[in-house]
Amino acid sequence: MGTDMERKLIKKVKKGNQKAFKKLYDLYSGYALRTAFAMTKSEADASDIVQETFIRVYRSIESFKEAKPFKPWFYRILINETHRLLKKRSDSRNIYMDVEASEFLHPTSSVEGDYEDLEEALDQLDHHHKTVVVLKYLHGFSEKEIASILAENQNTIKSRLYKGRQKLKQVLGEIEHE
Repeated sequence: MGTDMERKLIKKVKKGNQKAFKKLYDLYSGYALRTAFAMTKSEADASDIVQETFIRVYRSIESFKEAKPFKPWFYRILINETHRLLKKRSDSRNIYMDVEASEFLHPTSSVEGDYEDLEEALDQLDHHHKTVVVLKYLHGFSEKEIASILAENQNTIKSRLYKGRQKLKQVLGEIEHE
């Protein structure tokens, strides 16, 4: 979506235009759900996170500076909400992935075994590494954008991506040899 169109939409949202907010929701909710799901492995949690994210967006849209791109600002709120929920749930109840859930994350997936391996491998990453890997490879954010979303130094992001990829390779190798 062009940034001009986005800016006009956000201006309308700031004026309290409900239709504009609905349009913003429609534009971002799918991506947001996939991200939250990739992080939590639970459709219910992902849904709660997205709902909370949009409530926060609605409440703080006033403070959003229209000169800046919306997407990184939005994802920062989404990631913060995800971490908040994960922290709350750190009694770490185990949610297994069923086929339906993996279809939800990868609707075009026909190679289920590979994705299950990937899901299993992602589970081995701590949330810092998992977050950057998901933002980079599920959403195609650049390292600079990820640094902006997470309010971290770009070198920190590069390092986490590198370590995350190394860990994924290691885990995937172990899974393959089981």
